[in-house]
Amino acid sequence: MSIQFYSYISFPGNAAEAMSYYAEIFGGTAEIMKYGDNPMEGMPFTPPADAVAHAQLEGPVRLAGGDSMAENPDPLDIHNYSFLLYFDSVEEAQEMIEKFTSTGGKVEMPFDLAPWGDHYGQIVDKFGVLWALNVPAQQG
Repeated sequence: MSIQFYSYISFPGNAAEAMSYYAEIFGGTAEIMKYGDNPMEGMPFTPPADAVAHAQLEGPVRLAGGDSMAENPDPLDIHNYSFLLYFDSVEEAQEMIEKFTSTGGKVEMPFDLAPWGDHYGQIVDKFGVLWALNVPAQQG
């Protein structure tokens, strides 16, 4: 059996911008398909042509997403999930924190030595997505 795992985010109408942003932050390529790019017959709703039907980031971080088709989509809620990024060094994690904060993200939990021995912190990016950053103790 061969399995690939992608986290999927239903964005409240800004999936194209978010997925392009993640390609810049993490590296890799974002493939973005809008409903108008390939009209689909027989859908149970009529989506806006510029809404993202599916987007996929291929690179060090693999992520998928699209625009929510809810009439009033809920904003992303950082209290229900986080994405955990592991780094080989404290310096690499701090560089990622700088990328996020210099582009509109904010520190949710300062990156520091945690009680369990790892370096750990949390960032909320400009789209409201929570990213936890971790460097294992033996690698700090």
